[in-house]
Amino acid sequence: MTRSQQPRTAAAVPFLLRWSVFLGAVLCWELAARARHSVYFPPPLRIARHARDLWFSGSAGRLFLTSDAVGTILPSLGRMAAGFTLAAVAGIALGIAVGRSRRAYALCNPVLQFARAVPPPALVPVFVVVFDVGTPMQLASIVFGAVWPVLVNSAEGARATDPLRLEVAAVLRLTAPERLWFLILPSALPRIFAGLRLSLSLCLILMVFSELLPGSDDGIGFTLTDAQTRSDLLTVWSALLLLGVLGYLLNTGLLAVERRLVGPVSATAASASASEPTGRTA
Repeated sequence: MTRSQQPRTAAAVPFLLRWSVFLGAVLCWELAARARHSVYFPPPLRIARHARDLWFSGSAGRLFLTSDAVGTILPSLGRMAAGFTLAAVAGIALGIAVGRSRRAYALCNPVLQFARAVPPPALVPVFVVVFDVGTPMQLASIVFGAVWPVLVNSAEGARATDPLRLEVAAVLRLTAPERLWFLILPSALPRIFAGLRLSLSLCLILMVFSELLPGSDDGIGFTLTDAQTRSDLLTVWSALLLLGVLGYLLNTGLLAVERRLVGPVSATAASASASEPTGRTA
């Protein structure tokens, strides 16, 4: 084995170890499904083939997307992207503002802890009454459910700014925008990204849930409901596979951005600290 091949082999071993359990589970499912011939649990290879034919068998000029993919995947991704962007911007801005004021944090913390404890799907009927069924209702439910992890973690990250650095900034006469850009935001970034990852998962869940409601006419959730009413279980499993792949790819992309901006060590520490209760008072 040459020296150039050794790094490739060393990199392939952790990859195979990470995916060994998943590949083993898929293989067991494949063998069991082929042996039982169950209508309710088709083989994974058949599900993947059906998903490809349904959504990714188009021409290269359309990025291999079929017309069904354009009417199913793109509307869902558009709603999710819009909801996640609004939740991220509002959560970071409000979280930094609340976290830098002891009085504001003491007043707002009970409300934040109460709001984040409410299951987001439970509020969807309220938004149906306020906005009626449609894109505004779907966006409102996504934003309201996904904003709290970002807001709470941004506030905690802003509060964790080293006081000594703030004193040095005051001695150097840095302006408020300069302190925000060079001190507070870099200090809060690990917690902000921890909140963004939680928010991204909620956006995916709420996007599907809002599309499951009567009155929706497109999206992955609508495809799930429509396939269920037609007893098209192969399409149901294909939609579930699509959701899993989308969730994994989106989380991997956000994690790559986090490691680029924050660093792997800080990202790991932020993930651990974000899982702890944040109900302390100032």
